[in-house]
Amino acid sequence: MLLRRLLAGVPEGAGDDAIGPLRHAVRLPPRPGRTAAWPGWAPPALREAWARQGVAAPWSHQAEAAEHAWAGRDVVVATGTASGKSLAYQLPVLARFAQDPRATALYLSPTKALAADQLRALDALDVPDVRAAPFDGDTPTDARDWARRHGRWLFSNPDMLHRSLLPRHGQWAMFLRRLQFVVVDECHTYRGVFGSHVALLLRRLLRICARYGSHPTLVLASATVAEPAAFACRLTGRDVVAVTDDGSPAPGRTVALWEPPLLPELTGENGAPVRRPAGTEAARMLADLVVEGARTLAFVRSRRGAEVTALTAQRLLADTDPALADRVAAYRGGYLPEDRRALEAGLAGGELLGVATTNALELGVDIAGLDAVVVAGFPGTRASFWQQSGRAGRARDEALVVLVARDDPMDTYLVHHPDALLGAPVEGCVLDPGNPYVLAPQLVCAAAEMPLTEDDVAGVFGATPAAAVLDELVADGTLRRRPTGWYWPSTRERPAGSVDIRGSGLGQVAVVEAGTGRMLGTVDGASAPATVHPGAVHLHRGETYLVQELDLEAGVAVVTSADPGFRTDARSTADVEVARVLAHRDLGAVRVSFGEVTVTSQVVEYLRRAPDGTVLATVPLDLPEQVLRTRGVWYDVREEALVAAGVPPKRIPGALHAAEHAAIGLLPLFAICDRWDVGGMSTALHPHTGGPTVFVHDGHPGGAGFAERGHAVLGRWLAATRAAISECECRAGCPSCVQSPKCGNGNAPLDKAGAVRVLDVVLEALGAEERAMVPAVGSAPR
Repeated sequence: MLLRRLLAGVPEGAGDDAIGPLRHAVRLPPRPGRTAAWPGWAPPALREAWARQGVAAPWSHQAEAAEHAWAGRDVVVATGTASGKSLAYQLPVLARFAQDPRATALYLSPTKALAADQLRALDALDVPDVRAAPFDGDTPTDARDWARRHGRWLFSNPDMLHRSLLPRHGQWAMFLRRLQFVVVDECHTYRGVFGSHVALLLRRLLRICARYGSHPTLVLASATVAEPAAFACRLTGRDVVAVTDDGSPAPGRTVALWEPPLLPELTGENGAPVRRPAGTEAARMLADLVVEGARTLAFVRSRRGAEVTALTAQRLLADTDPALADRVAAYRGGYLPEDRRALEAGLAGGELLGVATTNALELGVDIAGLDAVVVAGFPGTRASFWQQSGRAGRARDEALVVLVARDDPMDTYLVHHPDALLGAPVEGCVLDPGNPYVLAPQLVCAAAEMPLTEDDVAGVFGATPAAAVLDELVADGTLRRRPTGWYWPSTRERPAGSVDIRGSGLGQVAVVEAGTGRMLGTVDGASAPATVHPGAVHLHRGETYLVQELDLEAGVAVVTSADPGFRTDARSTADVEVARVLAHRDLGAVRVSFGEVTVTSQVVEYLRRAPDGTVLATVPLDLPEQVLRTRGVWYDVREEALVAAGVPPKRIPGALHAAEHAAIGLLPLFAICDRWDVGGMSTALHPHTGGPTVFVHDGHPGGAGFAERGHAVLGRWLAATRAAISECECRAGCPSCVQSPKCGNGNAPLDKAGAVRVLDVVLEALGAEERAMVPAVGSAPR
């Protein structure tokens, strides 16, 4: 009944107590569209092709972006989900093809599914002599050869550009010589370490194009992000003009913020109250919406969560209408290509009514006619939330979006402070092409493609940081310095295959079924020790498996089919050493620092949990240590200041630990990241600072910019952290405020009240600094 009420729309404002978990609901009114005339340079045949698709005229932002691209100006179009960004780049590319029969274009997307979807959309236009072709990891060898010899518009991804096209650019000389446009779709996903790799990869591409005499125009498409022009400039190394005034129509949408109820019959770690899991709540909503005939996507944070949510919804539907159970499925990364294609076809064709998915379906796969989106857990950024919610409302005038809060500090904060989500601007994207851990392998790859010159260093790769990194590469023998530049030793194997641009540096681990040798899918190498360790429960397409063996060197996890009746959670330890301080501020009793740190971590055990979360057993593990050199932000506080604030020495470890957990949970509010992109450590006595210290660090080699962003907005970040802790209704700490799902110490010790007092001391010191920087009244010159 509640879902039907929400589907009908509710007045703006908070939900009333009678409907319990609904914390806030607001109706976003529909927006009419604004069209523009077709550009004079658009061939009549193209206008007719779009007319057959029901497009009588372009939206205003489509026409504006296309005009920039046609004039040779690099452009980023940053408008909402389903605003038709595709036409903005299809129009200039296809018009140039009609004008120049030899012209070529390259389309890059972060996922194979999105590229395949865009290729299908282009084929549907039925424009002659486009010769569009896929070029990704699923493309057979003979099709790749055809694309290289005959393709005019190549649909690919950064991984294939990095591993296949650029290392063999001589074989692609004709294509690159005629390259007129490079389309970078969903460019807002290129952030952190992955984004830094892609930024340098694009510089490598443009450098090779210049070698063959081409200067392609860049057309970037993005969801709404802060300062899109500045971000696109950092990503590409070129000046980029932004188109942000969205002229497309938008349907009416009801956005509801939902906090699952507490379960009084259950207690969590250390006696903390437990809420109904967001995945369980999302599964109930998914089943309810499917019964009502609403085509629904449920976005879930993890691969395992997507599988569990789909299974739960299927079981619920089997009890009410067994025929509907088969119309619900899971979709996530790691599936084999044929499985992904079948699921995409089922969703697009309407055979599937409900799909539980990771963010694999957040990007662009053009699923029309969705009525509702359920977001199980804040996806990490406001930009991603609006991107996911934009999947709803394409066929009806009204649509429903429900954010179901996880038992997590960030989610709890947002459902109780709706303006922080619904009224705040989207975040800016963080990336750092100067990260030496990214720059070094990219320079090596560039040198292997074509010797690097002084002009390349100064004009393409960033002068000072590149020169310093090249000196190190020469010193360790990786590259050779000659009067004409830097060279890759020709006798060595090309380096691209060993460089993981997705950021983990550890590649993928194949999940293989024992006995049959059948590969079920893959997991990221960096997360493998925590997700597919020996004894772990692994879910794949609704089937449960137990991991028998993990070989990190071989990149294989061996599993057997099983139904053990429990789930598993890994536990790890971590230690942080300060390598170099890059910035610090002495604020009396508090010192704030930012710099390079070395994090040593190890998965040491896992917990077997019953379906209700009860710990059944703790099993030790013997896995290798992982060493991460990254960047972090930290603050240390004099012990006497904490004692004066009411935190005696025996409570300091728990107070710092709780403050650290909550801060990690709230950092995504200020930087485009996930709490799993960052880590932390707290200690009552750190050898570098000599006192109580809290660290928060990036989870990627060399850093990804998240800790640096946290350092820049430390006061706002810690103020939100304090609010999240103090406003939580629990007594001694729970997952909604200070408990962490990835704590290596089992969330002990934690001192909720002590954390508030620690943060009061730090915020008072930060506030005193800010007050000291404000001129006294009357001191300014007249």
